[in-house]
Amino acid sequence: MTIGGIISAIIVGLIIGALGRLVVPGKQAIPIWLTIVIGIIASFIGGFIAAAFGYANASGGIPWILIILQVAVAAIGVSLAAGAYARRGIR
Repeated sequence: MTIGGIISAIIVGLIIGALGRLVVPGKQAIPIWLTIVIGIIASFIGGFIAAAFGYANASGGIPWILIILQVAVAAIGVSLAAGAYARRGIR
């Protein structure tokens, strides 16, 4: 991954984290910074998964498959973090 790819993954990760949080039903009791971090990590993981399956945006347009994959990974991450974060507060 090039430097431009890493920077764009971080920027897109901010948006992906927010979209992942919107996809998960119910209220997530996690801070916004954790959502952003999850989005950035999901952006990288989604990119690596897409590359592992040989996905290449041959048409040159918007990479919808990659975006959907990244949002799905972010939604899974938000769900896991919300569950872990909620359990942490109960004693």
